[in-house]
Amino acid sequence: MSLLHLPHARPHILLFDWHATLVDTLDAMYHAVDDVLPRLDELGLVERLVKPEDSKTVEDAKLVKYVRKNAKLHPKIRAERKISRTDIFEVLFGADQEAKRIVHKAFDASYAKVFGEVHPLEADARQHLQALRDLGLQVGVLSNRSRTFMAHELFVVDGTGWVELFDTMVCGDDVEHRKPAPDLILKALENLDAPATTNCWYVGDSTTDVISAAEAGVTPIFYNGANWSQDWIDHIFPQTTRHPHAPHGVVKNLPELVELVKTLLAI
Repeated sequence: MSLLHLPHARPHILLFDWHATLVDTLDAMYHAVDDVLPRLDELGLVERLVKPEDSKTVEDAKLVKYVRKNAKLHPKIRAERKISRTDIFEVLFGADQEAKRIVHKAFDASYAKVFGEVHPLEADARQHLQALRDLGLQVGVLSNRSRTFMAHELFVVDGTGWVELFDTMVCGDDVEHRKPAPDLILKALENLDAPATTNCWYVGDSTTDVISAAEAGVTPIFYNGANWSQDWIDHIFPQTTRHPHAPHGVVKNLPELVELVKTLLAI
């Protein structure tokens, strides 16, 4: 079933994922992941890797198998650089919250050594974010990253920073559970004194983002900046009993998102 359909709720609030949705910090992210994976054994995490039969897809099972055997990402995944660290850790550890807490903490320590440079994913991102604010929407940004990193990146992106573009920012260490739990979204809505309804859209580039939005009771919008094919999008969101969540809309860039918002507001 195609996922290309309009969301059913007009947006009053737009919340955005940060990495790979609004900005590019891939170099630092993959350096940190490369630093963490060889240390899974010393972190006590090898035996906590997801079993093949518990993987969501065949591709996920292959990723876990490769990491278990080689303690690193497959070269193809590193070359394509389309998967976020959160999705990588979700594939590797599934529902094991304690394992993910440990690996995210290790990631933060590694990321602290290399973070700093951040660039807009789209050259005119500031213009489109401002256009959304000009439509009367409240706009927020969320990230599984720690506040130390996010605050720096938000202040330096684009040379002058984007602080004035957002009404709220919520980071991974502001809540008990990181995405795909709904905590970050619910905390952002609490900050905005707004209820969790489908009139809030959450825009993100990963399956983790879509799950988080669905669990929070808001509208998931999948940002397809990686240019996945429609067949692949349908594949990673199978809408089965075990994996029921799917986006209510798919956009490939911010101009498409702005037009989608305008369309819904005009209905």
